[in-house]
Amino acid sequence: MNEPISFDVLGLDPLILQAVAEAGYTVPTPIQQQAIPLVLEGRDLMAMAQTGTGKTAAFTLPVLQRLLPHANTSASPARHPIRALVLTPTRELAIQVQESVQTYGKHVPLRSAVVFGGVDIKTQLPDLTKGVEILVATPGRLLDHVESRNLRLNQVQVLILDEADRMLDMGFLPDLKRILSLLPRQRQTLLFSATFSDEIKRLAHDFLQNPVTVEVARRNTAAETVQQSVLMVASDDKRAVLGDIIRSRGARQVLVFTRTKLMAARLARYLERDGISADAIHGDKSQQERLKALEAFKEGRITALVATDVAARGLDIDQLPLVVNYELPPNAEDYVHRIGRTGRAGARGAAISLVDPDEERLLKDIEKLLKREFPRERAGGVARSPESRKPATADRSKNVTTEEEWFYKPYQPSDVAEPPKERLPLRPGKPKKQVAALLGGLKPDSGNVESHSDETQRL
Repeated sequence: MNEPISFDVLGLDPLILQAVAEAGYTVPTPIQQQAIPLVLEGRDLMAMAQTGTGKTAAFTLPVLQRLLPHANTSASPARHPIRALVLTPTRELAIQVQESVQTYGKHVPLRSAVVFGGVDIKTQLPDLTKGVEILVATPGRLLDHVESRNLRLNQVQVLILDEADRMLDMGFLPDLKRILSLLPRQRQTLLFSATFSDEIKRLAHDFLQNPVTVEVARRNTAAETVQQSVLMVASDDKRAVLGDIIRSRGARQVLVFTRTKLMAARLARYLERDGISADAIHGDKSQQERLKALEAFKEGRITALVATDVAARGLDIDQLPLVVNYELPPNAEDYVHRIGRTGRAGARGAAISLVDPDEERLLKDIEKLLKREFPRERAGGVARSPESRKPATADRSKNVTTEEEWFYKPYQPSDVAEPPKERLPLRPGKPKKQVAALLGGLKPDSGNVESHSDETQRL
């Protein structure tokens, strides 16, 4: 299958092909070319492809095709049992997969729904009670519905594990085993992932029957369409350098990654004060807040979206030009997923990592994983306007907290990830002892690192 082919030769129904054409696709990606025929044959599948290469359509299209014989327009819920189950590790990815199912299946009478945590479980009941053939779910919330007897899984014919390596990283293995015990033994199982680990191979051995392996990219590789660069920056200068990068490139969309929830919130506020429209998404935000921020970013109403690794997968932003690693991830594989948000579907993209000396070890881990070494560019003098060097003054009429006042506020977990390293400006009448009293008694916050507990506790 080296020669470009069209979707027409893959054995898909004309109604599905019509939806594919309306979505603007004419040529399947390599993973789609290889996976779709195997899924249509009913084979179990282990498929690995770097992020952004069309994995979702690679299983969505053939699953729709396989379920077509059962499609009907009956209003009876009993005529619409769950026949295909898609499990994803995060809410964002679940929503993205459901959108793909709706896009490609809009001309066929197959019902679909998505369930995930972070919202009232009762709001998801109407779709389930009507009956659905294709259900997209996060593991924890799926088990909530099972325990509440809101759905049954005894007629599932196809199980898809999307981003299976991430599900293992997030501790979903016990939930996966419970779910597998509820499914018919005779079924087709598809395992899709951007990376494969030894744990994934053991999972496939336990859950799949004589699977075919499809691999269209070397293990743990980044897309060649992404231009990667490293900028060595002192920690104290990162915020100013980030602002300079966004302004100098005239970027209208920049996805910025941090390690911690609190740093994401703090950085988004800083960018706003610096005149760059920004918002943050992380595990402490409600699902509605996260979706609202993501929608504003997609529509161009904000320039910078600051996110933690909880958002590294599942974000599908068309033609995203730039990703910035404000902080390197503790896990080198997460770097691949972060920069995979750009350079998708053959488009060009750029990824810039701001690295301080304390992160050199993390950078070397990434280089070892990717089997390449990045040139270290150094940020010279940080270009800052004279206005930005002047201490901010209070604007009492607008009740705005200025930068100087912000430094003097008692530090709260919701405000910052850690006390800023900048020298505290002393006001007249604020002797050093009083400043020390403001900072005294503060204990280091041990909860700064982005945790996936919000995802693992009944997603």
